[in-house]
Amino acid sequence: MVKKLKFSLLVFTSLAATIFLASTSLYAASKKITITGSTTVLPIAQRAAEAYMDIHKDISISVRGGGSGVGIAALIDGRADIADASRPIKTKELKTAREKGINPYANIVAKDGIAVVVHPDNPVNVLSLEELKKIYTGEITSWKEVGGLSKPIVVISRDFASGTFEVFKKLVLGGAKVKDRALMLASNKAVATTVTTTPDAIGYIGLGYLSDNVKALKINEVMPTNETVNDDSYKLARPLFMYTNGKPKGLIKSFIDFVLSLEGQKIIEEAGFVPVK
Repeated sequence: MVKKLKFSLLVFTSLAATIFLASTSLYAASKKITITGSTTVLPIAQRAAEAYMDIHKDISISVRGGGSGVGIAALIDGRADIADASRPIKTKELKTAREKGINPYANIVAKDGIAVVVHPDNPVNVLSLEELKKIYTGEITSWKEVGGLSKPIVVISRDFASGTFEVFKKLVLGGAKVKDRALMLASNKAVATTVTTTPDAIGYIGLGYLSDNVKALKINEVMPTNETVNDDSYKLARPLFMYTNGKPKGLIKSFIDFVLSLEGQKIIEEAGFVPVK
């Protein structure tokens, strides 16, 4: 009888320990958020995550870049809770997601303008959308053709995983191909840095990456600013997304709500982007 009692107690203790460890694991998992994707949205996500963790000391948020395509793929594969994206999800991505039981939900957290930038010493101040298209497709190859010096244009673009590239391709190129000798870079920061160190370069970056080290050009006589993006007078404007699996709930909802709160939208504005609230 004593042996049976001891055995039952051992089984009960083991079962209780298993349940405790499982619940502890689930609790720990529920206290973590993984965010991956767009380098345009990256500074927003980083600053918002830091501010959120300052308030919620028991929460851990991991934020990585990689590009919009990388973030959406991570969400679809279950490797990210939130996918940052600077362009809408593609039809083929949505199809793949649903085949895997994932339901991407678009949370618009900010607006942005794609700023076309050159070296500060470049005398060119304005381009038309048509001139910009011709530069990127290779029809215009010298700055002299658009009112600048007689020097070859060094074309810098984002790479194919970039949501910024996808939007630029749609709004500027109309689906046309970027010239073969264009330098394709992986991030906004890489584009800004390369333009800074290359006097004859042209590139494009999100508003939050503008600095005195590059000069933003007027496009169709309109300068990219928060005001012109907000009133849609700047034609290279786009929404910024944080995609989730279904409508946000639980901890994910708490974080998204924070990003959309007055404090979160202030962070977005301080990062150089345009609030949506």
